[in-house]
Amino acid sequence: MVDVKEILNKSEERMEMAAMYLEEELNRIRAGRANVAILDAVRVEVYGSKVPLNQVANVSVPDPRTIAIKPWDRKEIRNIEKAIMDSDVGITPENNGEIIRLNIPQPTEERRRDLTKQCNKIAEKAKVEVRNVRGDIKDKLKKAIKDGLSEDLEKDAEAELQKLHDKFIKKIDELITAKNKEIMTV
Repeated sequence: MVDVKEILNKSEERMEMAAMYLEEELNRIRAGRANVAILDAVRVEVYGSKVPLNQVANVSVPDPRTIAIKPWDRKEIRNIEKAIMDSDVGITPENNGEIIRLNIPQPTEERRRDLTKQCNKIAEKAKVEVRNVRGDIKDKLKKAIKDGLSEDLEKDAEAELQKLHDKFIKKIDELITAKNKEIMTV
C-alpha cells in the first residue's frame, strides 16, 4: 500500500529544493550592488588544491559598490586575483598588495533588462521543476489506485498536491518579482 503522506512530503521537499535553487541563483546575479554571493563559485588554487575563496581570505562589503578581499596569507594574493579573473564574475580586481578590491559598476538600462530576462529564465526553470514534481506525483497516485488506494484518498492527495504546487509557484513569483524590482531600481 502506498503511503500518501510520505509521497506528499517528498513532493514538498522536491518543490522546496527548486525554490532554494532559484534563490541561490538569484543571489549570484549582480544588480549593481556589492554582494559577496557573486564570489561563491570562485575556487582558488592554494597549496596544491582548489578551495573556495572564503576559506583563504576574508570577504567583506565596505560600501554598496565595493567588495574587499583580504587574504589570510599575503603570498596567496596573486592566486586569488587569478582565480577571480578566470571565474565568470566579470569584474577586474584591483590589487594594492594587501587587499583586493572589486568595484561593482553601475549597470546600464539595457544591462538591467538583460539581467531581468536572465532572472526570468532561471525562475521559469524552477517553475518547470515544480510542475514536473506535480506530474510525477500525479502519475504515482494514479498507479497507486491500481495497487489498492481508494479513489477518495487519491482525490484528496491530488488536491493537497495542487495546494503545494500553488504555494511554491507563488513563492517563486514573489522571489522573481523582488529580484526584478531590485535590479530595476537605480
